[in-house]
Amino acid sequence: MSQSNEKTLPKLLIVEDDEGLQAQLKWAYEDFDVVIAGTREAAIAALRADEPAVVTLDLGLPPDPDGVSEGLAVLDAIMAIKPDTKVVVASGHGARDSALEAIARGAYDFYQKPVDIDTLGLIVRRAFNLHAIEAENTRLAGKVGEEKRVLGTMITGAPEMAKVARTIERVADTNVSVMLLGASGTGKELLARGLHDASNRRDKPFVAINCAAIPENLLESELFGHEKGAFTGAVKTTEGKIEQANGGTLFLDEVGDIPLPLQVKLLRFLQERVIERIGGRKPINVDVRIVCATHQDLEVMTTEGTFREDLFYRLAEIVVKIPSLAERPGDATLLAKAFLQRFAAEMNPQVKGFAPDALTAIDGWGWPGNVRELENRVKRAVIMADARLVGAEDLDLDTDEGGDIDVLNLKAAREQSDRKVIRHALARTEGNISSTARMLGISRPTLYDLLKQYDLQA
Repeated sequence: MSQSNEKTLPKLLIVEDDEGLQAQLKWAYEDFDVVIAGTREAAIAALRADEPAVVTLDLGLPPDPDGVSEGLAVLDAIMAIKPDTKVVVASGHGARDSALEAIARGAYDFYQKPVDIDTLGLIVRRAFNLHAIEAENTRLAGKVGEEKRVLGTMITGAPEMAKVARTIERVADTNVSVMLLGASGTGKELLARGLHDASNRRDKPFVAINCAAIPENLLESELFGHEKGAFTGAVKTTEGKIEQANGGTLFLDEVGDIPLPLQVKLLRFLQERVIERIGGRKPINVDVRIVCATHQDLEVMTTEGTFREDLFYRLAEIVVKIPSLAERPGDATLLAKAFLQRFAAEMNPQVKGFAPDALTAIDGWGWPGNVRELENRVKRAVIMADARLVGAEDLDLDTDEGGDIDVLNLKAAREQSDRKVIRHALARTEGNISSTARMLGISRPTLYDLLKQYDLQA
């Protein structure tokens, strides 16, 4: 029983040659799976075998117990073998220079001897927390050209969208109103659902309403509901979308289309969290999280007087700008492959993938309709395809070889072009360095240099 529990504990490697201190430290860390090493060889062996997240390292190890050469050699080995390890080094009184040198070589922190168990414990636990956060950030950021899902359902390999997802996850458990800004077809409702699913309201309703799709004279009833007999045709009392979302999330799509008189009523609800149905006199308390979206420029609309400024600031407590598909190099290919796999399974199982000319066409298209356009084109192509591979003709894309570089500085234009082409190639090859280098007509070392220069990951 205890053995199975031990396996779930985080690994802590203690590199210390004093047996008394070894025992003291092991006793102090019952909530960790502690591994002890007294020499460089033992420490490196334990690092390879146990892969601890955190190491405490005494710089004064034999055969140089009065110096730091052996301890620094262990530190260098740890950084070479497993650079994400958080190493906390121990130094004697007056050995600050040695501790600073260790920090420069990659150590996370240091503590002075004699050891204060409580202080060291705080440092160690903080190191474990930081290691966990960095590991999660690495998982979320993923790799360029590698398909991953963010917020549960969205497929992306682009840092631009990963940043959007991290912002949404960060605010998910708050009650602030979130405004999603982006062109049509960028996935605003999908992001709103992702926010709801990541929040503590996930077990309550998610209710969406497209304010542009409902006639102006019906929108108030849709939002606030109505009592029986409130108007001709109101044969029964009906809850509005706000009331239906009680406890959960209300997504107002195309919020810029709400008429001014109704904006006043919506503002009152946001201020007081109380509604009255049309024809009703009883106030109804509603607890709901508001997420809204629009492709319009609401700040311009407030200046023109077509959107209330006070309502804008109520709705836009957090603003998230969603990049267009053209601003997410490589994502069109990743999404197209995912759509093809889904639609082929549903509609045309003989289709197995894209022909090279189709992938070139997907890369070269500007996608003015964004993800929605891509999804529709792939769906149509899968249905119409006669061969195992979908071709460019099936997608009906008339690509333009001219680029969209809009900078005048030649060096900046070259860098922008290089980044875009490399990210497209990585997406096409699913992150394979050799295949990407061949596709780009360059050597692997040259590609590695470019990845480093442009801060891209393979």
